[in-house]
Amino acid sequence: MSDKEIYVEGKTFNKADYTAKNLPIGEYEGCAFTDCNFSNSDLSAITFIECTFTGCNLSMSKLNKTSLKDVTFKGCKLLGISFEKCAPFMFEANFTDCDLTLASFHAMSLLDAKFSNCNLQEVDFTQANLSKAHLANCDLLKARFEKTNLSKANLSTAYNYTLDPELNNLKKAKFSITGISGLLAKYDIEIV
Repeated sequence: MSDKEIYVEGKTFNKADYTAKNLPIGEYEGCAFTDCNFSNSDLSAITFIECTFTGCNLSMSKLNKTSLKDVTFKGCKLLGISFEKCAPFMFEANFTDCDLTLASFHAMSLLDAKFSNCNLQEVDFTQANLSKAHLANCDLLKARFEKTNLSKANLSTAYNYTLDPELNNLKKAKFSITGISGLLAKYDIEIV
């Protein structure tokens, strides 16, 4: 950490607006961000450790070399975020009731990641490692899967997905019988 960076531990941030002035660069550990607006803000080079974001708008935020270590997002808007620009070391983020439309996790390691009740429409998961990930009640309409590792992933309650079993690793992945058409879409067949 340089002399200009700050260290904040255990602080709660309520209804703060970071659209005009960015959150100061530094390390935030065990902090809670509630109903904060980070829309279009630059969160680059900031480290978040065991932090929780609840009801925040982080849409189109810049995350260049941002560290997310055991971070939880609940009820947040995360539209169009390029998570692959985050620092990969110890990346761990879980999402509940979030809107991640047009977000990108291209080529990221998301081992054991948890997405619950999330809108994952048009999210880019190409070349990502989603092994053992759990996508519970998630809308995956137009989400992109190619060369994605979904081994042992649980998509049994996910819906609207279309993915090609020949282009992705699906070994021991779980799907529901109602979602089987999403695995066969490329064959242009009718399932009745």
